[in-house]
Amino acid sequence: MSKSLVVAIDGPSGSGKSSTSRGVAERLSLDYLDTGAMYRAMTWALLERGVDLLDSAAVGRAAEDVRLVSGTDPHAPTIHVDATDVAEPIRSDEVTGSVSLVAAVPRVRELLVDLQRTVIRGSSGIVVEGRDIGSTVAPDAQVKIYLIADPSARAARRAAETGLADAAATELALARRDEIDSTRTASPLAKPDGAVVVDSTHLTLDEVIGAIADIVDEAR
Repeated sequence: MSKSLVVAIDGPSGSGKSSTSRGVAERLSLDYLDTGAMYRAMTWALLERGVDLLDSAAVGRAAEDVRLVSGTDPHAPTIHVDATDVAEPIRSDEVTGSVSLVAAVPRVRELLVDLQRTVIRGSSGIVVEGRDIGSTVAPDAQVKIYLIADPSARAARRAAETGLADAAATELALARRDEIDSTRTASPLAKPDGAVVVDSTHLTLDEVIGAIADIVDEAR
């Protein structure tokens, strides 16, 4: 792994990882990698190909032929599948409802972890967000953050992002996602060893970005 600065930000869905990670990268003039978008892009690609997502062997085989390219500019992050811009379609309800199935397949994780490590090695300094960055993708990251928020706050944020009015239903959906992510065999969601826990429940986005930026500056 690269000796350049790597900031790993892990945490459950709805904790504010994406906005926070981009904000930290922008503030500190670092690259940015959204690994969740990569799993969404893989899911979109497999759905487009008509792959049975309940057949893990078929998913693993099909995933080997998908070509993903992730941009690392925090001001304008991009994600392409076979040269097609999929930034919008990967946020569809169908992808959201299927991504945990795809992300749980060991071969998919192997392929995408290799790709993520390649991106990290090619950067002089990067903020990487996901669910297994500090534990699996970049266990030697100089800074590890585990970003959390209480369930109601996470649900309210996700409902606001998606335009859904039913925060209670959103909270149940997030709980199901947490269960799948934390119990899967391959790289389950967990607080990485040595990670600093940051609770964003009662903080503004700027406050969370500032707190993490301070942690990074102290570690440099």
